[in-house]
Order: sequence, then C-alpha cells, then structure tokens
Amino acid sequence: MAIKKNMTPSLFGDDIEGSQMVGVELLLNGEEPAQTTTIIELDDGGVEITLGDEEEELDLESAPFDANLAEYLDEGVLQTISSELIEAVDGDIQSRKDWADAYVKGLDVLGFKYELRTEPWENACGAYSNILAEAAIRFQAETMSETFPAAGPVKTKIIGEVTPEKEDAAVRVKDDMNYEITEVMAEYRPEHERLLYSLGLAGSAFKKVYYDPAKGRQVALYIPGEDVVVPYGESNIESAERVTHIMRKTKNEVVKLQASGFYRDVELGEPVSFFTDVEEAKAEQSGYTLTSDSRFAFLEIHVDMVIEGVDDDEDDEIAKPYVVTIEKGTGEVLSVRRNWNPEDSLRLKRQHFVHYVYVPGFGFYGLGLIHIIGGYARAGTSIIRQLVDAGTLSNLPGGLKTRGLRIKGDDTPIGPGDWKDVDVPSGSIRDNIMALPYKEPSQTLLALLQQITEEGRRLGAISDMNISDMSANAPVGTTLALLERTLKPMAAVQARVHFAMKQEFKLLRNIIADYAPEDYSYEPERGTPRARRMDYAMVDVIPVSDPNSSTMAQRVVQYQTALQMSAMAPQVYDLPLLHRQMIEVLGIKNADKIVPVDKDVRPIDPVSENMNALVGKPIKAFINQSHEAHIATHQAFMQDPAIMQTVGQNPMAQQIMAALHAHIAEHVAFQYRQQIEIKIGAPLPAYNEELPPEFEVQLAQLQSAAAIQLTQANQQQQAQQQAQQQAQDPLIQMQMQELQIKGSDIQRKAQKDQNDAALAAARLGLDRKKADTTAMLEATRVAAQTDQAQARNDLDEAKAILASITAQQPRGPEGM
Repeated sequence: MAIKKNMTPSLFGDDIEGSQMVGVELLLNGEEPAQTTTIIELDDGGVEITLGDEEEELDLESAPFDANLAEYLDEGVLQTISSELIEAVDGDIQSRKDWADAYVKGLDVLGFKYELRTEPWENACGAYSNILAEAAIRFQAETMSETFPAAGPVKTKIIGEVTPEKEDAAVRVKDDMNYEITEVMAEYRPEHERLLYSLGLAGSAFKKVYYDPAKGRQVALYIPGEDVVVPYGESNIESAERVTHIMRKTKNEVVKLQASGFYRDVELGEPVSFFTDVEEAKAEQSGYTLTSDSRFAFLEIHVDMVIEGVDDDEDDEIAKPYVVTIEKGTGEVLSVRRNWNPEDSLRLKRQHFVHYVYVPGFGFYGLGLIHIIGGYARAGTSIIRQLVDAGTLSNLPGGLKTRGLRIKGDDTPIGPGDWKDVDVPSGSIRDNIMALPYKEPSQTLLALLQQITEEGRRLGAISDMNISDMSANAPVGTTLALLERTLKPMAAVQARVHFAMKQEFKLLRNIIADYAPEDYSYEPERGTPRARRMDYAMVDVIPVSDPNSSTMAQRVVQYQTALQMSAMAPQVYDLPLLHRQMIEVLGIKNADKIVPVDKDVRPIDPVSENMNALVGKPIKAFINQSHEAHIATHQAFMQDPAIMQTVGQNPMAQQIMAALHAHIAEHVAFQYRQQIEIKIGAPLPAYNEELPPEFEVQLAQLQSAAAIQLTQANQQQQAQQQAQQQAQDPLIQMQMQELQIKGSDIQRKAQKDQNDAALAAARLGLDRKKADTTAMLEATRVAAQTDQAQARNDLDEAKAILASITAQQPRGPEGM
C-alpha cells in the first residue's frame, strides 16, 4: 500500500498504462492546492481518496498563471464554454465527413480478412485485391528504413559559424537525442511504425509531444487521424483556430487526476460508450467486435477564445490560446489552462501536435492510399472474385439430371480412380445428365485485372521498374533519370514526412534541453554522453533521412555518378570524403575506420606524419603547430636517399609524394598567415569567416601592406642566403678564383696596354719634339744660309762698289 499526497500531474494528462494523455509539465509551480488531498493506493489496484474538510474561496485574480481556471470560473461561464465548444467540434467533425466516409469505405477492401460469402452461392470467393495493403506495407517499410536507421533518426546541423566547440556540441546533441529516442523512449519506434502505416492509408496522422512527469521524461505519442478534429478549411495545424483531441481515460485515471487537482472535482457518473464510425469500421476490418467501453471520452480542445472574467483587460476582444478539457458524456468542463508561455508578450500558442500528411488534399486532412487507389482496389476485388468463381464453376460444374437417376451409396463427390454404381431409369447415363455450359475464366477479365492492378500500383507509387530491357552499358545518368522519374512521387511523400519529423524533433529538443544538465561529465552515470543545455542552443536537429533521395538505390546511383565525374578531374574532388559517404550510404559499419578523412586527423608530430604518409593515411596541418619545424622535417624526409629508394619501389609512390607536397603546402600557408599577423601586429579573423564589407576592405588594405613588406623581407633574406651559399660552395669558390685570375690577367693586360699607350705617347712626343727641332734647325740653317747669301750678296755689292770707286780714282805715281 502506498500513500501519496498532492500528486503532480502533467499539463494535459498523464500517460497511464498506454492511454493517450498529454502533458508538457505540471504548471502548479509548487503551489499548495486549495485543500489537502490524500490518495491511498490499495493492494488490489484501487485507490482510497480522502479530501480535506476545509474549502477556501478561490480568487481568480490571485490564481497562478498555470492554474486550472475552471476552478475559479462560475458554473454558468463553464456551461457556456462547454456548449459553444462542443457545438464547434461537432461542426468540425461534420466538415470532414467526406474524408472520413472515403476512409471508412476504403477499409472494406483493405483485404486483411477473408469474407465468408453466401451470395451468389454458399462459400463463394471472398478474396480481396491486395493492391491497397501492398502499397501501405511497402510505404511503411520504405519510409521506416529511411527515417529510422539503426543508429538513430536524428542528426544535427550547426547554427552559424562552424567552430570546433560547435562541432563537439553537435556530436553530443546527436548522440544524446538518438539515445533518448532509441533507448529511453522505448515506445517511440512502435508508435512511429503505427503512424506510418496509418498515414499511408488515411492520408493524415498526428504525433503529440509533451513532457510526462509520471515517466520523468518526454513522450511522443501517435494519434490516429480520426482522433484529431480540426476545421476542414484550416491550412495547417500550427495556425488552426481550434484543434480537438479525442481522448479516453479510465475511471481510475480520472479520479487520480481530479484528486491531484489537475481536473476539476465534479461527478461524472458512469462512462458512456462512444465509438466513431472510423473505429467501428476498423474493428470490423480487423475481425474483432467492439464491446462496451468503460472509459470516459474527453475532448481536449486547443482553442483561441475569450473567457469572461479572465480576459477582462485592454485586450479582452482578442482571443487567446487556451486548452479546455470537456467530458463528452456529461459536457462537464474539467480544466481550462492558458496555452502560451508567461514570458511571451505576443501570447503565441504553444505547439504540441505534429501533422503528418501523405498527399495534401483540398482541405486540412491529407489524402491517403485509400482515397487515391481505393477505387482500383474495389475493381480489382470484384474481378478477382469473378475469375475465381468462374474457375470454380468450370472445374466443379453443376447441371440438371433426370429425377429417377440414383447413385448407389451416397452423393459424395467422385474422387480420382473412384467408380460408383448408378440406377438409370431409361436410356444411357448421358441422356439423363446435362451439365450447364460454364465457361473457363475469361482472359479478357484477367487482362483487365492486370491492367487495373498495374495502374493502381503505378498511381500508388509501388510499381517496379523494369530494367531487363535496359542495356548493361547504359550511362549512369540515364539510370539515375529513370530512377528519379519512377521514385519522384514517393520522394515527395517522404519529403513531407521528413519535414514533419523535423518539427517533431524540434519539440523534443526543446523539452530535452529544458531538462538537460547545466554541465556534463565525460563519464555519465547512464553510460552515454549527455549534452549540456548550452549544446542544444548551438545546433539544430533534423531527421537523418534525405528528402532529395528517397531510397538507397537512388543515392547509390547518385554517388556512382559523382565517382565517374571525379575520375575525369580528381584534383577538384575530396575523394576520401566521397568514398566515405558512399560507404555510409551502403550501410556499412565503421566507415570512419575504413576510409579516414582529414576531419578525423588530430595534431601529431612531423615524424608520425611522415609515417602516415608512407602507409597512405591522411595527414593534415594545424594552425598552432611549429610550421617551420614541420616543413624542415618533411623536406629532410623527402631528400633522404634511403627513404626515397624505398618509396620509389612502392606502386603508390606518386600518391605518397603528392600527399607530402600538399601537406608541406598546408604548413607553408599557415606559416604565411602567421607572418602576415606578425607584420600587421594583430591576429587575423578565423579562416573562411564571413566579414562585414567595410571591415573586409580595411583588413585587405592592411594585409596588402603587410604582404609587400613580407615579400621584400623575404627577397632580401633570399639574396643573403644565396650569397652565403655561393660563398660556401667549393665549385663557386674555384669559379671565383678563376674569375680572379682572369681579372688579374685582364688588369695586367690593361696595365700593359696603358704602359704601351704611355710609351707610344712619349715616343710620339719625342718624335714631335724631334720634328720641331729638325724644323727649327732647318729654319735656322735656311736663315743662316739666307743670311750668308745676303751677306755674300752684300759683300759682292760692296766689292762692286769698291771696284767702281777704285776705277774712278786717278792712278798714283806708278800710273803716272
């Protein structure tokens, strides 16, 4: 025996023993109820409830935000709410009548039971066409395999800039949510399978997501389409003015919820059985009989409305979202609660339902296989029965016989090798028996059945593609085009399922994040990493299914096309990543170990990187490494003759050397980035970070100046290094000595030439002086000769004058 006081209920009911109850979180906020309630659970399963004698008058103004407002409202107001909402819900049910009628009629030809017919004769064929069941089962199987793989249905998408911290958070969130859905929420997979089967047939199915305090975790329950009533003219469930969930609860469950204060404590009497037309058709189709239901039928209505006495403020004319629960048999309002977050100034409705749609119809509810190919199933069923009955009549024909014809013994059918005696009144046996002229099963009907079945399978997107006539050498693109054309309708359906699952996962994420720890441990108690609440804020959760490729065959062909294209230009493809994704598509486990990619690499020392390069493992440079040391180690490794001799004998030598060269280039790039940061004097933004245009312009100008300075510095350093290398090179030294010798020879020759030129100049000067002297002497000689000649002439003239004078004078004594 256990005694509990003031039980804590969920927001929309407790999920007790599989009943469809709803809850997001108890909204009593630790408030003590108006009266003390004691619940004693008896050993026989019953409960004994003791209510306090004191009752306090409830004041609506002092009611907590999440209180049950039905406890504070007048009975007249509650009756008005009940009558108006029940009338509106009845109108909603009537508005979807055509959809429900087509669904119910389609259940008659689903073919999961054999009909015992008495017309046109006893035990006539009661088989059904299996086209409808085949389409539903195939849709369920294909969609289940796509949306719920063994590893879990959730993957993550990073919000905003991709950083190592966010990548780690994405891994934790993915693992945590998949663990919750596959391990903790044990009911999720069966509920999802039921939803997919019902979705294929009915065209609409629902999930209800909430936090269940009775289980201490989130739940996501499947709700059949007929149990969720929405005005047929609404476009989607998120903006619908009114959403009604038809729930059923046992009397004990209702008493517990009333005792806990979640439901108003009113007398409901005995439960009144209530079955919808869809439920009755399902029971008949499944072969069981509906008995008197001892459960209460509740209408949980999520509605936008104005409540008198509650919304008496400046916004009293604006309808606000509430959740109202009404017992259908008595019309009693059991609870009225606000359905928006208290901190939400816009008072937007909180979402708890997710609508799955097979094919959108003319109204709110979708069209399922029953609506699409139900007519083909009926026609196929009629033709199958005609063919089987025709074969039965042809193989076991009836006829007419003469009244006096008797078979001795009994009238049991004659078996193989069995002979019986007969009494013939007259004539032969042939004259006393006439078989009716039954025909063999019609080939025309058989061809018509095949045509109807094929058309139905094609319309239901379950037809098989005939590839026997395709050439084995057909291009992959042709095969992909044929696959896409065949699978396009189903791909559209699965894209809608993908979208609905995304909405469901968002609701689950919000609940899980609210109850996630503030911090986490790498060794959690339950054996799997738990994500922090902060981790859920960094990433978004999406289904693991691919809305663009509905089947594995389609994805395989797509990757084959990509591999063919990569063979033509391998330098532009990340081949390890492409092969990794191909292996993951094929469903092979441990793809990360089979084909490692760059993102799996962790920082290691340069010698280990050289070792990985030799064996073909990926190597990667990281920005915080010592790039100069790594480059020197790798270059020394590539220049080692012993290593190069071994590598040269390896058939993968070119790939090994290419990987090393590419790895060195990564280090050079990171080293260049660090040198630019040194020149600028500040760290650069993260790699590939999106920058504002004005900031990018300023940064580009700084980088341009830094790049020019770095280039000039490197050029000077290179010139100095070249000079030092040349000075240390013996060959260069010999060449320099030869140049020096040649220079000395040239200098000596130049000096000799210079001396010869000076000597020649001196000689030329002497010759010039000699010529001048000779000329001077000659002039002197000529002048002397001239003077002598002049003197001689003068002497001759003097002599002549003297002689003349002498001749004119008288002679002396001797002459006398």
